Amino acid sequence: MNPQRNTQHQEGEVTKQIENQTAKLPSDVFLWAALGSMAVSAVLQCTNAKHRSLFVGQWAAPFLLLGIYNKMVKLEGHDKTDR
Repeated sequence: MNPQRNTQHQEGEVTKQIENQTAKLPSDVFLWAALGSMAVSAVLQCTNAKHRSLFVGQWAAPFLLLGIYNKMVKLEGHDKTDR
């Protein structure tokens, strides 16, 4: 089943509003946030704050995933049937 032609399932209003707001953010914000979390993690590691370093270092992957979501929203948007 092609998800673009599926008219049985549509996004809710909350999802549409989230997509409209996230599409306003530049995609590189998430890349810089990921790089920043890695840099902060490295600094914390050097200052012997090991647990904080691991905690902050794990933020990079979610930031990159949010960047991918942001890019997909910009390219595809919500349900094509709503347009």
